[in-house]
Amino acid sequence: MSKEPKINLASNKGRRSLDSVDGFTTSIGPGSIFTGTIGGTGHIIVLGSVEGSSDLEGTLVIGDGGQWLGDITAKRIVIAGHVEGAITASEKMEILSTARIIGSLTSPFIAIAEGAVHEGEIHMGEVKRFTDQRERE
Repeated sequence: MSKEPKINLASNKGRRSLDSVDGFTTSIGPGSIFTGTIGGTGHIIVLGSVEGSSDLEGTLVIGDGGQWLGDITAKRIVIAGHVEGAITASEKMEILSTARIIGSLTSPFIAIAEGAVHEGEIHMGEVKRFTDQRERE
């Protein structure tokens, strides 16, 4: 029995990084293993395991239960799984509460949910202040 990802892909309104994603061009499903370099302009979701690197112009999602060993570079990154390596997002990065990360984070915008675990450095550009416009329950 496969474990469902904790990222609701049918209704992604709560994940700002997923607002522009209208479908994933590549998926690495639960139990699947990929070794190598992933590149391109599409959007990728990882629910299995990757050992390698990425250079993406799209969005990379590592779902709850997904694992990545190696360096990640993408335009937008959402992490709910386990990553060991340097992570660089050119636009923004969201780290969900189930994420476990060992490595440096680099992005102009980084959102880290309460409960997420990160061991490493964080590199950001100029700090910008904002007010969260999402409704609070």
